[in-house]
Amino acid sequence: MAADRDLAVAFVRARFGTGARDRTGWEVAAATGVRGLRLLAEGGGFGAFRLTERSADACRVLEENARRFPGAVAECADGRTAPAGASFDYVDVDPYGSPIPFVAGAIAAVRPGGVLAVTATDLLVLAGPQAAACERRYGARPVRGRLGPEGGLRILMAYLARSAAADGRSFRPLLAYVRDHHVRVYAEIGRALAEPSAGSIATLDPVTFDGPWLGDGGPFGPLWVGPLFDPVLVGALADPPHAARPEEVHALLGRFAEEAAVDRPFYYEANGLAHRLGLAEPPSLAAVRAALTDAGFATARTHARPEGFRTTAPRSTVESIVRALSPPASPRTPESGHRPAPRAGAP
Repeated sequence: MAADRDLAVAFVRARFGTGARDRTGWEVAAATGVRGLRLLAEGGGFGAFRLTERSADACRVLEENARRFPGAVAECADGRTAPAGASFDYVDVDPYGSPIPFVAGAIAAVRPGGVLAVTATDLLVLAGPQAAACERRYGARPVRGRLGPEGGLRILMAYLARSAAADGRSFRPLLAYVRDHHVRVYAEIGRALAEPSAGSIATLDPVTFDGPWLGDGGPFGPLWVGPLFDPVLVGALADPPHAARPEEVHALLGRFAEEAAVDRPFYYEANGLAHRLGLAEPPSLAAVRAALTDAGFATARTHARPEGFRTTAPRSTVESIVRALSPPASPRTPESGHRPAPRAGAP
């Protein structure tokens, strides 16, 4: 998780700047405090950071760690309840498993215009294998297969947007991504429900949806179908000076910058397209992207998969281009699998 914490440092430096250290933060389920203490020490914008942990064993370590950082306040308490009168510029929810028990208190603790950061690691629920649990927990039907993790990210975002609206607050994503076995969202929480969220949540029928094929078993969602990235925020992201995984984080920031320009729900892969269309061999990613660009559509690689790409083209156009670029099937020969019958009398 070191690279993920590097990304958190990059985010808060881009969002809050590194000048006046007058911001306040709260890490809801802090464990030993690594994330929150790094944000306080390296983020540049925080003057105070509260770290809450319920486990007595973890809290003892947390208190010891917090004593080394001016402005850190360790608290042995249940993070599901916000501190009395709390109003933070930044609230971080990064529990083991589902963040749902912490969401309502976290949203209530974000000052208007502040940031809510949420991680979910329950991808068996969000990404399809445990579909019934997803419907019970998040009120949504998950996407299965390779697009399942992004579907899980969008289910979480829709849940957060609905939770914010229930509290009379707006929800505007700044940065949201899929990594390894978790999904993470950074969002601005506004004072009142605002128009930008209207139309950003939808249930998708894979037959009528004009993007990548989502698989059988739909409709899926409700899903967040609005943007994952705020282009201004993404444009301000820079390599953190004390990154634990500098090369990894640098590559991710570059991919976010590319992807923010073609911010569409879900992505394609040439292999998946060839399989679905029954083609003998997939064309190269470079060839597909070049053909789409020549046809007047934007494309960008996605952080979610090395060979994945997003595009403004409709599915029919993408499939037509892939068919045209796919190499023709080779004619069958005896060497390709058919053995001729032996001659009479042959051993």
